[in-house]
This record gives sequence, structure tokens and C-alpha cells, in this order.
Amino acid sequence: MTEQIRELLADELGRVRERSFGLTTSVLDDRALTAQVSPLMSPLVWDLAHVGNYEELWLLRAATGAEPLRPEIDGLYDAFEHPRAERPALPLLPPKEARAYLATVRARVLDTLEHARFDTDDRLTRDAFVYRMVVQHEHMHDETMLATHQLRTDAALLDPGAPARAGRPGPAEVFVPGGPFTMGTDRDPWALDNERPAHTVDVPAFHLDAEPVSNARFGAFMAAGGYGEPRWWTTEGWEWRTTSGKRAPGFWTREGDGWVRRRFGRTEEIPPDEAVQHVCWYEADAYARWAGRRLPTEAEWDKAALWDSDAGRARRYPWGEEYEERHANLGQRALRPSSDGAYPDGASPYGARRMVGDVWEWTSSDFAAYPGFRAFPYREYSEVFFGPEYKVLRGGSWATHPLGARGTFRNWDYPIRRQIFAGFRTARDA
Repeated sequence: MTEQIRELLADELGRVRERSFGLTTSVLDDRALTAQVSPLMSPLVWDLAHVGNYEELWLLRAATGAEPLRPEIDGLYDAFEHPRAERPALPLLPPKEARAYLATVRARVLDTLEHARFDTDDRLTRDAFVYRMVVQHEHMHDETMLATHQLRTDAALLDPGAPARAGRPGPAEVFVPGGPFTMGTDRDPWALDNERPAHTVDVPAFHLDAEPVSNARFGAFMAAGGYGEPRWWTTEGWEWRTTSGKRAPGFWTREGDGWVRRRFGRTEEIPPDEAVQHVCWYEADAYARWAGRRLPTEAEWDKAALWDSDAGRARRYPWGEEYEERHANLGQRALRPSSDGAYPDGASPYGARRMVGDVWEWTSSDFAAYPGFRAFPYREYSEVFFGPEYKVLRGGSWATHPLGARGTFRNWDYPIRRQIFAGFRTARDA
């Protein structure tokens, strides 16, 4: 079993690094890698060296006690020490040096992996937790890199991938009965601290959109003057709307009587049946109010996505325990969400579709610890973000790697964020 885990980890480490290079040094020159396209994002060369530094910190120093390779750069790549807007002014490793540093770290990691044990009492190495954490961390930064690419205004560079999968739409909403269910996990070796522990939650019955809100449905809100009506917005949301001047989802612009969007350097018409993305929490909440509905709580989202009442337990994904490409739009296979009715094989036990993949889905819930939460292996992964400043997103997006898209994974962000690949679905009381 240990040898199988080693092979799995070596393979996943290789796959994620290939993806990282495919978004940086393989497609961009040094000027583009060191430029900052938005104060919301780091220069891509920072992300690249950061994932290598994180790997050294955890897989060499923490897991094996190795001496630091480049201790003088630790502060440069500490995400809490330097906000994104400040990072271009730092003495960052140039692209060639960053890539050499990553290669050195990776070679030593693979050497130590050959002798690593995963049946120890050490929580860090038991079940290879620290390796799984590092792989997922790099995949998360790859999604962040994709958001940076979307903010670039240069010519298109990324392969658009396979066209979004079409499908036959089903019912508009699904019914989820009330009652207790298990939320969170104790058994998934890939789960991070904020997904733990498993605990019982009881929610009243509710109805949930069977699919994420589409561009067409959101366009109806816009056409009805939704961005100009204070009654649909919270006080904070209306302040954001009026201060920002926003009147449409991110990257949408007027063209004649309609709208077009910019997607990774390409200008195109708005596909009406695709899930809307690049909307912030305030926009999602305003749409839900306009539609006479509301955003689901995180617990409602979790139950609708994962709870199998016949089996009396939660599934790892809405469709079951294993992922196949027919189940969901994940992993950057296409640089866009899919359309209404797509991926019927990925439906949840209650019939909700596309709850994993396509777009991160805003919930009404603040980011908070589960009962019995224990920060591990460091407070800065989750605990320091708990509070009303952040809203929970669930489900992953088309840009999320399948390893990080298990149903229990929790994301969070400020309610003003629009550069992320986020959409939503709405709910109503039964």
C-alpha cells in the first residue's frame, strides 16, 4: 500500500507541476511573467516561486527536517507578509532562477519520497497528508493563475479546450426534504482542516435550483433594471454597486443592443445557457431577491449535493465516490462553464446538476469553523479567515482540479470578489 501511495503522489506532483508551467513559463515571456496585470493578483512569477517555496517548507523542512535551501526568500513568498499589490516591488526570483529553484526542490522531494512512511503517529505524514496538502495548494494557485490570465488584456494564449458539453435541461428546481444529515468528513485523506470534523446538521425542507443560474436568467435581471433598484440589494451591496459603477458581470461589455464578453483574450457573444460567472456575492444576492428567492445556506448546499438518504451517508461527490470526465466540467478541459442540462451523470441524489464543476457557487453563509474544528497544520490556512468578512463558496469551477473538487471542499472570499470563477444557484423555503 505504501508503495502505491508513493507512486500516486509522484504522479500527482508531476501532473500539477506540468500544469503550473503550462500557465507560466511555457506560454509567457519574462516580461509578462514579472508584470502585474491587476493589483488584485500577483505577478505570475511570484505564484510560481511561491508554490516551490511552500513545497520546500512542508515536504522538505517540516516532513523530513531538511536544512533550508533558500531561507532568504521565505519572507518574499509569505502570502501574509506581503499583500498582492506590493509584490511587484519585491526582489523576486527571475523566471529562470525560479524554475531552477523549483527543479532543485522537486528533485529532493522525490528522493525523500522513496523512503517516506505514511503509517506513523505523526499527523503531518500519516496517510501522506502533507503531500496531499502540497499538491492541492499548487492546484489552487494554478486556478489563481488562470484568473490572472483572464485579467490580461493581451492576445489569447491559452488553448480553449473542448467545447462546453451540451445537454437537455430538466426540472427548474429540486426538492430537498428536511431532517438531519452528516456534513464534513473524517474519512477523506485529501480533506483539509476546515472540512473536518464530520458532524450532524438539521435543516428544514427547501427547494433548490436544479442548475446554476444561467447568463440568460441573469440577463433578465439586468434587463429588468436590477442593477438600478436599491430594493434588491443589501445596504453594503448597494454601496458596492454605486461606488463601483458595475452594471453587468465581470468582463461583459455593451455592444449595440446586446452584450459581449472577453474570455482569455477572445471577444465573443454571451452564450445564453451557460452558467453565469464573474459575479460577486452582492450581485448573486440581489438577483435572488429580485427572483423572489434567496441564496442557499452552506448546509443546504451541502445536503443537496452530497447526502444520500437511502445509504444514510454523504457521498464524496454528488454522483458517488469516484470521478470520471462524464460527471463534471473540471480541470481546465474547457475554459468556460457548460450549459443547462449538461452532465446528467453528475446529478446529486436529489437530482441537482453541476453542483461540482462549472462555477464556484456563492452561499449565504459566513465562513466559520465546524464544531470541533482543530487548525492543522497551521492557523493561516483557514482559522485566520473565519468571520463575517468572508462568504463561503462551494462546488469548484471548470478551472478547479478534480483533486480539489471533492464535495466537502470549502472555499471563501470577500463578497466583492469578481475575478474568481464564481456563479450561484438560488433556493426557497418549502
